[in-house]
Amino acid sequence: MNIIRAAHQLKTDGRKVCAGIGVFDGVHLGHQQVLRQTLDDAQRTEGIPIAITFDRHPNKLVAPERAPAMIYPLQKKLDTIASLGFKHLLLHEFTPEFRRITGSEFIKTLVDEFKTLEAISVGSKFAFGHKRSGNVELLKQLGQENNFRVHGLAAVALDGQSVSSTRIRNSIQSGDINAANQMLGRPYTLCGHVVKGEQVGRKLGFPTANIDTTGLLTPPNGVYATHVKLDKQSHRAALNIGNRPTLAHPEPTLHVEAHLLDFEGDLYGKDIEITFTQKIRPEQKFPNLDALRDQISKDVETTRSIFS
Repeated sequence: MNIIRAAHQLKTDGRKVCAGIGVFDGVHLGHQQVLRQTLDDAQRTEGIPIAITFDRHPNKLVAPERAPAMIYPLQKKLDTIASLGFKHLLLHEFTPEFRRITGSEFIKTLVDEFKTLEAISVGSKFAFGHKRSGNVELLKQLGQENNFRVHGLAAVALDGQSVSSTRIRNSIQSGDINAANQMLGRPYTLCGHVVKGEQVGRKLGFPTANIDTTGLLTPPNGVYATHVKLDKQSHRAALNIGNRPTLAHPEPTLHVEAHLLDFEGDLYGKDIEITFTQKIRPEQKFPNLDALRDQISKDVETTRSIFS
């Protein structure tokens, strides 16, 4: 996928441009509706479809105290958008300067730089620009003035409620992975980067990949039977999410650790994706490391039986 940082970098050769705009965290069913409308518009006009999104959630700058943990890291979001059929994406860096741009200025820049803007698709409640000055109503006004069409698409409903990134986050945090899967339109995956750990698992006889998930949402603490995607290969794994209470750290922090079954190799520096199959048990504190080792052995056998 061709990723550009400014609209004028798109080479249109005079073809019409159809854009879908959004934060797109999770690229859920509602986002997919916006993006597919963009693809449909481009196909109908023989134009160029382009997704427009941001390198972080706007609240990271606008209201840090309200900035949510993300469903997907940036690269996973971009890869998922590409999988829908997009060959071009405009990725805006959400800087202090960018946040001061009004909704009108943002759209007028797209009009001026694309030159052949044909259509914009957004969710009906999408707001953009300084102090959320832009909305569907403003888009339609600007569309009339600048001769482009606007689609403000109503939210997709599932079980009588609107699909949203917030609702998906709530489902993941409460452990309802199945509900999250349905709203995403694909299995939820936790993505991360394998980093050097304290090698406690290896000392106990169960080496683990220690996964950095900074800034990302995680399911409730506990042990899970999972699949880990590594270098395009899927591996069965027992996964622990928690603060490792048995080790009694003075400042406990969240750890995400995966023991890949029947795997040998160096995982450090690898990017992996985790798909959840079943929760085995909640996080527990054990009286000593021997008791912890015994329980990990049972967790691994339970994981094997789940996948057998």
